[in-house]
Amino acid sequence: MTQKLEEKALDFVVEEMIDVVQKSKDEIFHISEEARSEHEQLQIELNETKEKVTKHINDGDALEQKVRFSRQRLSEVSKYFDRYSESEIREVYENTHAMQTRLAMLRQEEKILRDKRDELERRLVTLDQTVARSEGLASKISVILTYLNDDLRQVNEMIEEAREKQEFGLKIIEAQEDERRRISREIHDGPAQMLANILLRSELVDKTFRHGTTDETIGEIKSVRKMIRSSLYEVRRIIYDLRPMALDDLGLVPTIKKYIATISDYNDIQIEFKPIGKEQRVSQEYEIAFFRLMQEGLQNAIKHADASLVKVKLEIGTNTISLVIKDNGKGFDPAIKREKSFGLIGMRERVEMLNGTLSINSMIGEGTTIVIHVPYNLS
Repeated sequence: MTQKLEEKALDFVVEEMIDVVQKSKDEIFHISEEARSEHEQLQIELNETKEKVTKHINDGDALEQKVRFSRQRLSEVSKYFDRYSESEIREVYENTHAMQTRLAMLRQEEKILRDKRDELERRLVTLDQTVARSEGLASKISVILTYLNDDLRQVNEMIEEAREKQEFGLKIIEAQEDERRRISREIHDGPAQMLANILLRSELVDKTFRHGTTDETIGEIKSVRKMIRSSLYEVRRIIYDLRPMALDDLGLVPTIKKYIATISDYNDIQIEFKPIGKEQRVSQEYEIAFFRLMQEGLQNAIKHADASLVKVKLEIGTNTISLVIKDNGKGFDPAIKREKSFGLIGMRERVEMLNGTLSINSMIGEGTTIVIHVPYNLS
Protein backbone atom coordinates (compact mmCIF):
# COMPACT_ATOMS: atom_id res chain seq x y z
CA MET A 1 0.00 0.00 0.00
CA THR A 2 2.81 2.41 0.95
CA GLN A 3 4.69 1.59 -2.25
CA LYS A 4 1.63 2.40 -4.38
CA LEU A 5 1.19 5.72 -2.61
CA GLU A 6 4.85 6.54 -3.21
CA GLU A 7 4.52 5.67 -6.91
CA LYS A 8 1.45 7.89 -7.24
CA ALA A 9 3.20 10.74 -5.45
CA LEU A 10 6.23 10.39 -7.72
CA ASP A 11 4.01 10.28 -10.80
CA PHE A 12 2.25 13.43 -9.64
CA VAL A 13 5.53 15.28 -9.10
CA VAL A 14 6.94 14.26 -12.49
CA GLU A 15 3.70 15.11 -14.28
CA GLU A 16 3.58 18.52 -12.63
CA MET A 17 7.17 19.17 -13.67
CA ILE A 18 6.42 18.11 -17.24
CA ASP A 19 3.33 20.31 -17.30
CA VAL A 20 5.28 23.36 -16.10
CA VAL A 21 8.14 22.78 -18.56
CA GLN A 22 5.72 22.11 -21.42
CA LYS A 23 3.80 25.31 -20.76
CA SER A 24 7.09 27.19 -20.69
CA LYS A 25 8.03 25.78 -24.07
CA ASP A 26 4.61 26.66 -25.50
CA GLU A 27 5.02 30.20 -24.23
CA ILE A 28 8.44 30.39 -25.87
CA PHE A 29 6.87 29.22 -29.12
CA HIS A 30 4.34 32.05 -28.88
CA ILE A 31 7.04 34.61 -28.12
CA SER A 32 9.04 33.39 -31.10
CA GLU A 33 6.01 33.63 -33.39
CA GLU A 34 5.17 37.15 -32.21
CA ALA A 35 8.81 38.23 -32.63
CA ARG A 36 8.90 36.81 -36.16
CA SER A 37 5.65 38.61 -37.04
CA GLU A 38 6.95 41.91 -35.68
CA HIS A 39 10.25 41.35 -37.52
CA GLU A 40 8.40 40.96 -40.83
CA GLN A 41 6.44 44.17 -40.26
CA LEU A 42 9.54 46.14 -39.24
CA GLN A 43 11.46 44.82 -42.26
CA ILE A 44 8.72 46.13 -44.56
CA GLU A 45 8.75 49.48 -42.77
CA LEU A 46 12.57 49.61 -42.97
CA ASN A 47 12.55 48.99 -46.73
CA GLU A 48 9.98 51.75 -47.21
CA THR A 49 12.03 54.13 -45.04
CA LYS A 50 15.22 53.38 -46.99
CA GLU A 51 13.42 54.18 -50.23
CA LYS A 52 12.23 57.49 -48.76
CA VAL A 53 15.76 58.33 -47.57
CA THR A 54 17.15 57.66 -51.04
CA LYS A 55 14.46 59.81 -52.63
CA HIS A 56 15.09 62.68 -50.21
CA ILE A 57 18.84 62.51 -50.88
CA ASN A 58 18.32 62.61 -54.65
CA ASP A 59 15.74 65.39 -54.41
CA GLY A 60 18.01 67.34 -52.05
CA ASP A 61 21.04 66.99 -54.31
CA ALA A 62 19.04 68.13 -57.32
CA LEU A 63 17.60 71.08 -55.42
CA GLU A 64 21.05 72.00 -54.11
CA GLN A 65 22.26 72.31 -57.69
CA LYS A 66 19.38 74.64 -58.43
CA VAL A 67 20.11 76.68 -55.30
CA ARG A 68 23.75 77.01 -56.34
CA PHE A 69 22.73 78.24 -59.78
CA SER A 70 20.19 80.62 -58.25
CA ARG A 71 22.83 82.06 -55.93
CA GLN A 72 25.05 82.70 -58.90
CA ARG A 73 22.15 84.42 -60.58
CA LEU A 74 21.52 86.46 -57.43
CA SER A 75 25.19 87.44 -57.27
CA GLU A 76 25.05 88.59 -60.87
CA VAL A 77 21.89 90.63 -60.24
CA SER A 78 23.44 92.19 -57.13
CA LYS A 79 26.62 93.05 -58.98
CA TYR A 80 24.83 94.61 -61.95
CA PHE A 81 21.91 96.01 -60.04
CA ASP A 82 21.18 98.80 -62.52
CA ARG A 83 20.76 96.41 -65.49
CA TYR A 84 17.64 94.64 -64.16
CA SER A 85 14.12 95.82 -63.44
CA GLU A 86 12.63 95.79 -59.97
CA SER A 87 10.36 92.84 -60.80
CA GLU A 88 13.29 90.78 -62.12
CA ILE A 89 15.33 91.50 -59.00
CA ARG A 90 12.39 90.58 -56.73
CA GLU A 91 11.80 87.34 -58.66
CA VAL A 92 15.45 86.27 -58.32
CA TYR A 93 15.48 87.02 -54.58
CA GLU A 94 12.15 85.25 -53.95
CA ASN A 95 13.09 82.17 -55.99
CA THR A 96 16.42 81.85 -54.23
CA HIS A 97 14.82 82.21 -50.79
CA ALA A 98 12.06 79.67 -51.61
CA MET A 99 14.53 77.08 -52.87
CA GLN A 100 16.80 77.56 -49.84
CA THR A 101 13.81 77.09 -47.53
CA ARG A 102 12.70 73.97 -49.40
CA LEU A 103 16.26 72.59 -49.31
CA ALA A 104 16.48 73.10 -45.55
CA MET A 105 13.14 71.29 -45.08
CA LEU A 106 14.29 68.42 -47.28
CA ARG A 107 17.53 68.02 -45.34
CA GLN A 108 15.61 68.08 -42.05
CA GLU A 109 13.16 65.44 -43.30
CA GLU A 110 16.14 63.41 -44.54
CA LYS A 111 17.70 63.53 -41.06
CA ILE A 112 14.44 62.38 -39.44
CA LEU A 113 14.16 59.49 -41.91
CA ARG A 114 17.80 58.51 -41.31
CA ASP A 115 17.19 58.44 -37.56
CA LYS A 116 14.07 56.34 -38.10
CA ARG A 117 16.00 53.94 -40.36
CA ASP A 118 18.75 53.53 -37.76
CA GLU A 119 16.17 52.90 -35.02
CA LEU A 120 14.39 50.28 -37.13
CA GLU A 121 17.67 48.52 -37.82
CA ARG A 122 18.46 48.45 -34.09
CA ARG A 123 15.01 47.01 -33.33
CA LEU A 124 15.46 44.34 -36.00
CA VAL A 125 18.78 43.30 -34.47
CA THR A 126 17.09 43.04 -31.06
CA LEU A 127 14.26 40.93 -32.52
CA ASP A 128 16.77 38.64 -34.24
CA GLN A 129 18.44 38.11 -30.88
CA THR A 130 15.06 37.45 -29.24
CA VAL A 131 14.15 34.83 -31.86
CA ALA A 132 17.57 33.18 -31.56
CA ARG A 133 17.34 33.07 -27.75
CA SER A 134 13.79 31.69 -27.84
CA GLU A 135 14.79 28.95 -30.29
CA GLY A 136 17.79 28.10 -28.11
CA LEU A 137 15.60 27.93 -25.00
CA ALA A 138 13.04 25.80 -26.85
CA SER A 139 15.76 23.31 -27.79
CA LYS A 140 17.03 23.12 -24.22
CA ILE A 141 13.51 22.67 -22.86
CA SER A 142 12.93 19.89 -25.40
CA VAL A 143 15.94 18.07 -23.93
CA ILE A 144 14.54 18.52 -20.41
CA LEU A 145 11.13 17.28 -21.51
CA THR A 146 12.70 14.22 -23.09
CA TYR A 147 14.46 13.29 -19.85
CA LEU A 148 11.29 13.86 -17.82
CA ASN A 149 9.13 11.86 -20.20
CA ASP A 150 11.64 9.02 -20.27
CA ASP A 151 11.73 8.90 -16.48
CA LEU A 152 7.94 8.91 -16.30
CA ARG A 153 7.64 6.09 -18.82
CA GLN A 154 10.20 4.01 -16.94
CA VAL A 155 8.29 4.46 -13.69
CA ASN A 156 4.90 3.61 -15.20
CA GLU A 157 5.95 1.11 -17.86
CA MET A 158 4.82 -1.99 -16.01
CA ILE A 159 1.51 -0.44 -14.86
CA GLU A 160 0.54 1.17 -18.15
CA GLU A 161 1.33 -1.75 -20.44
CA ALA A 162 -1.73 -3.85 -19.57
CA ARG A 163 -4.14 -0.91 -19.61
CA GLU A 164 -2.85 0.41 -22.94
CA LYS A 165 -3.27 -2.98 -24.61
CA GLN A 166 -6.88 -3.17 -23.51
CA GLU A 167 -7.74 0.41 -24.52
CA PHE A 168 -5.87 0.19 -27.80
CA GLY A 169 -8.18 -2.51 -29.16
CA LEU A 170 -11.28 -0.52 -28.16
CA LYS A 171 -9.96 2.66 -29.75
CA ILE A 172 -9.23 0.86 -33.01
CA ILE A 173 -12.83 -0.38 -33.18
CA GLU A 174 -14.19 3.07 -32.32
CA ALA A 175 -11.94 4.72 -34.89
CA GLN A 176 -13.06 2.29 -37.59
CA GLU A 177 -16.72 2.96 -36.86
CA ASP A 178 -16.17 6.73 -36.77
CA GLU A 179 -14.34 6.56 -40.09
CA ARG A 180 -17.15 4.54 -41.67
CA ARG A 181 -19.73 7.06 -40.47
CA ARG A 182 -17.64 9.97 -41.73
CA ILE A 183 -17.13 8.43 -45.17
CA SER A 184 -20.83 7.58 -45.39
CA ARG A 185 -21.80 11.16 -44.57
CA GLU A 186 -19.29 12.62 -47.02
CA ILE A 187 -20.43 10.38 -49.88
CA HIS A 188 -24.09 11.08 -49.09
CA ASP A 189 -23.63 14.85 -48.78
CA GLY A 190 -21.10 15.15 -51.58
CA PRO A 191 -20.90 12.88 -54.67
CA ALA A 192 -24.31 11.23 -54.13
CA GLN A 193 -26.10 14.59 -54.03
CA MET A 194 -24.10 15.88 -56.98
CA LEU A 195 -24.84 12.79 -59.09
CA ALA A 196 -28.55 13.17 -58.36
CA ASN A 197 -28.36 16.81 -59.44
CA ILE A 198 -26.44 15.82 -62.58
CA LEU A 199 -29.20 13.34 -63.46
CA LEU A 200 -31.86 16.05 -63.10
CA ARG A 201 -29.81 18.54 -65.09
CA SER A 202 -29.23 15.97 -67.85
CA GLU A 203 -33.00 15.65 -68.23
CA LEU A 204 -33.18 19.44 -68.41
CA VAL A 205 -30.50 19.37 -71.13
CA ASP A 206 -32.63 16.93 -73.10
CA LYS A 207 -35.71 19.17 -72.83
CA THR A 208 -33.68 22.25 -73.72
CA PHE A 209 -32.22 20.48 -76.73
CA ARG A 210 -35.71 19.54 -77.94
CA HIS A 211 -37.55 22.77 -77.24
CA GLY A 212 -34.95 25.47 -76.53
CA THR A 213 -32.25 27.30 -78.41
CA THR A 214 -28.73 26.14 -79.15
CA ASP A 215 -27.24 28.70 -76.74
CA GLU A 216 -29.49 27.53 -73.92
CA THR A 217 -28.52 23.92 -74.59
CA ILE A 218 -24.79 24.76 -74.58
CA GLY A 219 -25.25 26.68 -71.32
CA GLU A 220 -26.92 23.69 -69.67
CA ILE A 221 -24.19 21.34 -70.94
CA LYS A 222 -21.52 23.62 -69.46
CA SER A 223 -23.40 23.62 -66.15
CA VAL A 224 -23.56 19.81 -66.15
CA ARG A 225 -19.84 19.63 -67.01
CA LYS A 226 -19.05 21.93 -64.07
CA MET A 227 -21.09 19.72 -61.71
CA ILE A 228 -19.32 16.59 -62.99
CA ARG A 229 -15.94 18.24 -62.44
CA SER A 230 -16.93 19.22 -58.90
CA SER A 231 -18.22 15.72 -58.21
CA LEU A 232 -14.97 14.20 -59.49
CA TYR A 233 -13.01 16.52 -57.21
CA GLU A 234 -15.08 15.42 -54.21
CA VAL A 235 -14.51 11.74 -55.02
CA ARG A 236 -10.77 12.30 -55.36
CA ARG A 237 -10.74 14.29 -52.12
CA ILE A 238 -12.49 11.46 -50.26
CA ILE A 239 -10.01 8.95 -51.69
CA TYR A 240 -7.12 11.25 -50.72
CA ASP A 241 -8.53 11.65 -47.22
CA LEU A 242 -8.70 7.89 -46.83
CA ARG A 243 -5.03 7.44 -47.63
CA PRO A 244 -2.79 9.88 -49.55
CA MET A 245 -0.45 7.77 -51.67
CA ALA A 246 2.23 10.46 -51.51
CA LEU A 247 2.62 9.72 -47.80
CA ASP A 248 4.03 6.26 -48.59
CA ASP A 249 6.10 7.41 -51.57
CA LEU A 250 7.48 10.80 -50.49
CA GLY A 251 7.06 11.08 -46.73
CA LEU A 252 5.39 13.48 -44.30
CA VAL A 253 6.79 16.92 -45.23
CA PRO A 254 6.28 16.71 -49.05
CA THR A 255 2.78 15.29 -48.54
CA ILE A 256 1.80 18.12 -46.20
CA LYS A 257 3.17 20.68 -48.70
CA LYS A 258 1.10 19.14 -51.49
CA TYR A 259 -2.03 18.90 -49.36
CA ILE A 260 -1.75 22.51 -48.15
CA ALA A 261 -1.26 23.80 -51.70
CA THR A 262 -4.39 21.95 -52.84
CA ILE A 263 -6.65 22.90 -49.94
CA SER A 264 -5.42 26.51 -49.97
CA ASP A 265 -6.30 26.88 -53.64
CA TYR A 266 -9.67 25.13 -53.31
CA ASN A 267 -10.83 27.11 -50.27
CA ASP A 268 -9.23 30.41 -51.33
CA ILE A 269 -7.40 30.79 -48.00
CA GLN A 270 -3.77 31.64 -47.28
CA ILE A 271 -1.94 28.77 -45.58
CA GLU A 272 1.75 29.05 -44.70
CA PHE A 273 3.78 25.91 -43.97
CA LYS A 274 7.18 26.01 -42.28
CA PRO A 275 9.09 22.75 -41.70
CA ILE A 276 11.93 22.93 -39.15
CA GLY A 277 14.82 20.48 -39.09
CA LYS A 278 15.79 17.95 -41.71
CA GLU A 279 13.12 16.60 -44.06
CA GLN A 280 13.64 13.00 -43.01
CA ARG A 281 11.34 10.01 -42.86
CA VAL A 282 9.92 8.82 -39.55
CA SER A 283 7.98 5.70 -38.67
CA GLN A 284 4.84 5.13 -40.72
CA GLU A 285 2.46 5.36 -37.77
CA TYR A 286 3.89 8.78 -36.84
CA GLU A 287 3.69 10.05 -40.43
CA ILE A 288 0.04 8.99 -40.65
CA ALA A 289 -0.77 10.42 -37.22
CA PHE A 290 0.77 13.83 -37.86
CA PHE A 291 -0.75 14.08 -41.34
CA ARG A 292 -4.19 13.40 -39.83
CA LEU A 293 -3.58 15.87 -37.01
CA MET A 294 -2.56 18.56 -39.49
CA GLN A 295 -5.53 17.71 -41.72
CA GLU A 296 -8.05 17.92 -38.88
CA GLY A 297 -6.52 21.14 -37.54
CA LEU A 298 -6.77 22.81 -40.96
CA GLN A 299 -10.34 21.63 -41.46
CA ASN A 300 -11.32 23.12 -38.09
CA ALA A 301 -9.74 26.46 -39.03
CA ILE A 302 -11.44 26.52 -42.44
CA LYS A 303 -14.89 25.25 -41.46
CA HIS A 304 -15.38 26.68 -37.97
CA ALA A 305 -12.91 29.53 -37.39
CA ASP A 306 -13.64 31.62 -40.53
CA ALA A 307 -9.88 32.24 -40.77
CA SER A 308 -8.18 34.05 -43.65
CA LEU A 309 -4.64 32.99 -42.66
CA VAL A 310 -3.41 29.73 -41.15
CA LYS A 311 0.22 29.04 -40.19
CA VAL A 312 1.45 25.46 -39.87
CA LYS A 313 4.82 24.64 -38.35
CA LEU A 314 6.27 21.11 -38.15
CA GLU A 315 9.48 20.38 -36.23
CA ILE A 316 11.09 16.95 -36.44
CA GLY A 317 13.68 16.96 -33.67
CA THR A 318 15.96 14.27 -32.36
CA ASN A 319 13.61 13.24 -29.56
CA THR A 320 10.36 15.10 -30.27
CA ILE A 321 7.99 15.83 -33.13
CA SER A 322 6.06 19.08 -32.73
CA LEU A 323 3.17 20.54 -34.71
CA VAL A 324 1.78 24.07 -34.35
CA ILE A 325 -1.39 25.19 -36.16
CA LYS A 326 -2.23 28.88 -35.72
CA ASP A 327 -5.14 30.75 -37.33
CA ASN A 328 -6.45 34.32 -37.22
CA GLY A 329 -10.09 33.23 -37.01
CA LYS A 330 -12.87 34.13 -34.59
CA GLY A 331 -11.53 31.93 -31.77
CA PHE A 332 -13.50 30.47 -28.87
CA ASP A 333 -13.40 30.02 -25.10
CA PRO A 334 -11.71 26.65 -24.31
CA ALA A 335 -13.28 26.70 -20.83
CA ILE A 336 -16.77 26.37 -22.35
CA LYS A 337 -17.54 22.82 -23.40
CA ARG A 338 -18.84 22.73 -26.96
CA GLU A 339 -21.22 20.11 -28.25
CA LYS A 340 -20.14 17.83 -31.10
CA SER A 341 -16.52 18.99 -31.03
CA PHE A 342 -15.50 15.59 -32.37
CA GLY A 343 -12.58 16.95 -34.39
CA LEU A 344 -10.66 18.25 -31.36
CA ILE A 345 -11.62 15.18 -29.32
CA GLY A 346 -10.25 12.91 -32.06
CA MET A 347 -7.03 14.93 -32.25
CA ARG A 348 -6.56 14.75 -28.49
CA GLU A 349 -7.15 10.98 -28.44
CA ARG A 350 -4.72 10.41 -31.31
CA VAL A 351 -2.03 12.44 -29.51
CA GLU A 352 -2.63 10.58 -26.25
CA MET A 353 -2.18 7.25 -28.05
CA LEU A 354 1.31 8.47 -29.00
CA ASN A 355 2.06 9.52 -25.39
CA GLY A 356 2.08 13.13 -26.55
CA THR A 357 0.47 16.36 -25.40
CA LEU A 358 -1.98 18.72 -27.09
CA SER A 359 -2.71 22.25 -25.89
CA ILE A 360 -5.26 24.70 -27.29
CA ASN A 361 -4.81 28.43 -26.81
CA SER A 362 -7.74 30.50 -28.00
CA MET A 363 -9.69 33.64 -27.19
CA ILE A 364 -12.85 34.94 -28.80
CA GLY A 365 -11.83 37.28 -31.61
CA GLU A 366 -8.13 36.44 -31.19
CA GLY A 367 -7.76 33.25 -33.23
CA THR A 368 -6.67 29.77 -32.13
CA THR A 369 -3.31 28.05 -31.70
CA ILE A 370 -2.99 24.27 -31.38
CA VAL A 371 0.37 22.98 -30.13
CA ILE A 372 1.21 19.27 -30.26
CA HIS A 373 4.32 17.57 -28.89
CA VAL A 374 4.97 13.85 -29.30
CA PRO A 375 8.09 12.06 -28.04
CA TYR A 376 10.00 10.28 -30.79
CA ASN A 377 13.52 8.91 -30.97
CA LEU A 378 15.13 9.15 -34.41
CA SER A 379 18.09 6.96 -33.52
